[in-house]
Amino acid sequence: MTSLLRPGAHRAAGVADDEAILASMLRVEAAWSQAAVEAGVFPADALLAPIELTAADREALARDAEAGGNPVIPLVALLRDRQRGEAARWLHRGLTSQDVVDTALMLCAARARARVLTAIGRQVEVLVGLVERHRACPALARTLTQPAVPTVLGLRFAGWLHGLLDAADDLAALRLPAQFGGAAGTGAALTELAGDPTTALAVTDRAARLLDLDPARPWHTTRRPITRIGDALVACTDAFGHVAGDVLLGSRAEIGELAEVVGGGSSTMPGKANPVLATLVRAAALAAPAAAATLHAAAADAVDERTPGGWHAEWPALADLLTRTVVAADQTADLLAGLVVHPERAAAHLAAADGVRAEQAAMAALCGAAPAEEYLGTAAFQIDAALARAAAFEVAR
Repeated sequence: MTSLLRPGAHRAAGVADDEAILASMLRVEAAWSQAAVEAGVFPADALLAPIELTAADREALARDAEAGGNPVIPLVALLRDRQRGEAARWLHRGLTSQDVVDTALMLCAARARARVLTAIGRQVEVLVGLVERHRACPALARTLTQPAVPTVLGLRFAGWLHGLLDAADDLAALRLPAQFGGAAGTGAALTELAGDPTTALAVTDRAARLLDLDPARPWHTTRRPITRIGDALVACTDAFGHVAGDVLLGSRAEIGELAEVVGGGSSTMPGKANPVLATLVRAAALAAPAAAATLHAAAADAVDERTPGGWHAEWPALADLLTRTVVAADQTADLLAGLVVHPERAAAHLAAADGVRAEQAAMAALCGAAPAEEYLGTAAFQIDAALARAAAFEVAR
């Protein structure tokens, strides 16, 4: 997957692009067929045969989706045309379009989660080294962009580390449920075919497990599974954006405390090295919340047993958010791996700043004591806590 207007999109190939979504829908149909055959609801020769779809097929399906409002309708027609006998006759029986789309998007989310967690693992490994190397390097803390009090670079990096680990926790805790409710979430068609609701529920649970998703009762218009994914992804891009923002500020020529190891060039200024990765990560962090907001707006708009418009608005928003987060995760890992730190510049800025010991002087005067040599408070303990948390994360991976 490539995009002229989204540099780095190729990093998310196979996550939520058209080819990946179509492959996921095929997996859903195949798992449903297998589960129903295993339960004796479908005849043994109704098992869906493997099928390869071409780029021309994808183009036709995308075009034909307009007529019915979703891509499953033309997909089922195409599959029935290319299957034989009982497989064609029983294909998709007991399912509805929403089941296939929602479950396919859960499969895309599962792929995205795996890639993002892998990238965060790389980020954490690099950050642990940065924290350990620079835990005692003096630096100037800035609040509202202005000089505040002394700090150490290791504490700033520990803050990045906590943000990334928080995001990883949210992502790892996600529950990704399959959606198998039939036409209106009642499971009536499958129950009719199965002869009893217990067998019908066994089919839905088995199909979910075949897809490595969580068995769940239908959630056609209860969209928390979707908004929960959006929230977790935005937590990731927030954490990535925090890193990128600090790198962008720290790499300004007049500050020079941080730098990308290989900056990007300029189309008009030879020799200019722009912090390109940090810029692209920041762009993703700025764009992601809007996509998540669309998911929440669609959830709030839910009506009846299937929402007209709101459900449809989710698809591109979620696919965009999955793609952006995977790309930003990988770019952030590369950014950290190549980050250049200039501790001497950080120390020089602290030494040159006026008034950074004023708070300390006021505290010392309040208790009638001489100011301590250092004014770093609990920084060392906070750094140790971040490193301990990172170690636990590595053990749990």
